[in-house]
Amino acid sequence: MGNPKAFLTIHRQEAGYRPLSERITDFGEVEQTLNSHDRRLQASRCMDCGVPFCHWACPIGNLQPEWQDLLYKGKVKEAYEVLESTCDFPEFTGRVCPALCEKSCVLKLSADEPITIRENEASIVEAAFREGYITRHYPVRNGKKVAVIGAGPAGLVVANQLNRKGYEVTVYEKHKEVGGLLRYGIPNFKLNKNIIDRRIDLLKQEGINFVTSTEVGKDIPAKEIVESNDAVCVCIGAEVPRDLPIDGRELKGVHFALELLSQQNQILEGETFDKDQLINAKGKKVLIIGGGDTGSDCIGTSVRQGAISVAQIEILPKPPAHDNPSTPWPMYPQVLKTTSSHEEGCERRWNINSCRFIGENGQLKAVEIEEISWEKGEDGRMKMIPSGKKEIVEADLAFLAMGFVHPQQEGIVEQLELAVDNRKNIAIDAQAAASTAKVFAAGDAATGASLVVRAMAGGRKAAEEIDAFLSNK
Repeated sequence: MGNPKAFLTIHRQEAGYRPLSERITDFGEVEQTLNSHDRRLQASRCMDCGVPFCHWACPIGNLQPEWQDLLYKGKVKEAYEVLESTCDFPEFTGRVCPALCEKSCVLKLSADEPITIRENEASIVEAAFREGYITRHYPVRNGKKVAVIGAGPAGLVVANQLNRKGYEVTVYEKHKEVGGLLRYGIPNFKLNKNIIDRRIDLLKQEGINFVTSTEVGKDIPAKEIVESNDAVCVCIGAEVPRDLPIDGRELKGVHFALELLSQQNQILEGETFDKDQLINAKGKKVLIIGGGDTGSDCIGTSVRQGAISVAQIEILPKPPAHDNPSTPWPMYPQVLKTTSSHEEGCERRWNINSCRFIGENGQLKAVEIEEISWEKGEDGRMKMIPSGKKEIVEADLAFLAMGFVHPQQEGIVEQLELAVDNRKNIAIDAQAAASTAKVFAAGDAATGASLVVRAMAGGRKAAEEIDAFLSNK
C-alpha cells in the first residue's frame, strides 16, 4: 500500500462531464478524464481494507485494491494485467457499469466519498491500449469447436475465454454488427462505438470467427449448429420489453425505448431509414415513461435530436439523495440518481401512473396521467393507491422505458432441444450449467435482464462450465 493516509487528506475528485452547451450538440462521449497526476492521486485514496467490500460486491470479482495500488505507483502495465485477470473488457465496464464496487467502498459507507473505482478502471485500460500493453494472444488449438449464439457482452466473454483456452469459436449474430446491447442499446455519448470496434478487431486477430446478419434457427438451422460443434452457448439476451397495454397504445408516436436508441446508433453508423420508419424528436414534446437508466438515455438522445421539451415520469416514489435508510448496506442503495442527461434539460416526476394515450388522426397528442401513492397491504406487499387527481400532458412522442419481462429464447431453445433430441438434458437456467446435450446459456438469456457486468460474469461462468464439460473434468 503506497500511501496509507491519502484517504484522510485527498478528497474524491470525479472527472465530470464536457460543458453542457457543447455536449448536447453531438453524440461524443460526455465523460471527461483526469490528467495522470490527479488520477494517481485518486488511486492513492484506496485504503487497502482488510476485508475489501468492493471486491465482494463486484459481480466479476475485480481485485480493486491491488490495481489501485499499482495505478498509484505508476505501474500501468501491471495494473492492467491484474484488471484483465478478472475482467475481459474493462473498457466497457469502465464506461457503463453502475459501479457496485463504489457503493460498497468503505469510504462510501463511512464518509460518502468512495474511491473513483470505475473511472480508474477506464483510465488503466485506455493507458494500456495507448502504451501498447494490450497485445494479441496466439492460443494453441485443441481441436474442439464451440458455437456462441449472440454477440453481446455475455457472448463476447464466452468467446474470448474459450478462444484463449484453445477452442475454435464461432459467434453467430443476427444483427449487422457485433456488440448486442453495447452497440444497439447504449448511446454513443456513453459508449463510443469505436471502443467496441477496437476490441472486436483484436478478437478477430486472435482467431474468433464472427458470422453476422445470421439468425440461428432462421438463416441457419439449429441442428446444423449443434451437429458441427462440440458445444453451443446461447447468449441471445432479453429482448422482450415490458409493454404498457393502455388505451391508445397503437397510436403513432408511442415506441419502446430501444426503438429510439437502436435507430439513433444505427444512423450514426451511416444507416438510413424511410420517413415512415424514422423516429426523431426534433421540434417535438417528448414523454419518457420509466425512471431508470434506459429512460435517461432517451432523454439525452431526445435532447440531441432537438426536442422542444422532455419529461420523464416514474411510477415509484422519489428516492432520497445520497443515503436511503430503507436500503442499508449490503443492499444496493435505492437513492436519487441524476445523470448527465438529466442535467441537459428534463422535467422529472415520481408517483405517476400512465392512464391512457390520447391521439388525433392516429397520431399521439397527449398522455393522461394520475398521481398515486403506495402503502403496504395486509400481505406485506406494497400496493398502488390512485389519488383520482388526473391531468393531461401534451406529448408528440412517448417512449416506454420500463425494463424487460423475460429472455426471448423460446424459439431457438426449442430448436436446439429438437436438434439434440433430449429435452430433459437442456440446461437453460440461471446457473448457466452444463448439460449432457452440450447446450449452455449465459447472460440475460439465463438470468433475465440485468447489468452488463453481470452478463460478463455469466459469460465467464459458462466458459468455465463448457471447458470442464469438454475436458471431462
